[in-house]
Amino acid sequence: MGKKRIIKKGGGSDVTGMSRALSRVPKKKVAAGTLNVLATFNNTLVTLSDQNGNSLIAASSGALGFKGARKSTPFAAAKVGEILGDKAQQMGMKEANVIIRGVGAGRESALRAFAGKGIAITQITDKTPVPHNGPRPKKARRV
Repeated sequence: MGKKRIIKKGGGSDVTGMSRALSRVPKKKVAAGTLNVLATFNNTLVTLSDQNGNSLIAASSGALGFKGARKSTPFAAAKVGEILGDKAQQMGMKEANVIIRGVGAGRESALRAFAGKGIAITQITDKTPVPHNGPRPKKARRV
């Protein structure tokens, strides 16, 4: 007779990865750390590390279930910042330094959402890589 199809009812607009992202929280207790935000044109990756630079938790808008052009939106970056803020609170983090890289749309919104969870931001550093001339440009088009 074949396999039975299971149809799940539910709203398609809800981000499914949020509950899964909150499930795994390290048991390590950290009072202060560093938040690294990499905002590209296609995605926003946020990593939380301790003072020595050892990575504790990471999240990205793609890992939360956003696909395609929605990954690079400020809304998706804000969701990533909220999740990392919740995890940092559960770990007992009180303050964090922030390092921002990239020129994507999620630069500010990820930071604002993280800071909105009650963690004090002590320092914000912009370390966006800047080319010192880069590769040779393409030759001019002849039309």
